[in-house]
Amino acid sequence: MTLRKIISLIFAGLLVCSLPSCLISYRFNGASIDYSKTQSISIADFPNNAALVNPNLSAQLSESIRDIYSRQTRLQMLPRNGDLEVEGEITDYALTPMSISADFLAAETKLTVTVKVRFTNNKSPEESFEKTYSAFQTFDSSRLLTEVQDELCAVITAEIAETIYNDTVAKW
Repeated sequence: MTLRKIISLIFAGLLVCSLPSCLISYRFNGASIDYSKTQSISIADFPNNAALVNPNLSAQLSESIRDIYSRQTRLQMLPRNGDLEVEGEITDYALTPMSISADFLAAETKLTVTVKVRFTNNKSPEESFEKTYSAFQTFDSSRLLTEVQDELCAVITAEIAETIYNDTVAKW
């Protein structure tokens, strides 16, 4: 082999070995926030105005929404007057019998939570909106609501929080 071929092979080998260090890293948290313009968010407590009241739901939903923004953005949490503001209320907490068994009793029950949300973007007011969100989980009717509601509400509030997050800062 000639010296020129050896040098070319060494150079090609070094080039191939250096490629992994040039990879671009992407985070898929979905946020499309201009942090030079938007630096803070305020998330109000969501009061429970539903006819059927779960006493823990208001705090659970409010914390679930705060948690997703604090984990997936660099926005500073303010008690009020943030560049972005999320507020609203729980408007419905409903149980609905789903499938009927052979003895004409409900085999499954659906728990649905509905939330009205007002999103205000103080930096880009045209992105502000008011919207209703709803999520549900089903459970076996042989179980009492008190046995399953904490688990079901955790799943429901996480789903609603993620949808609110996607609609406000992810723009999916």
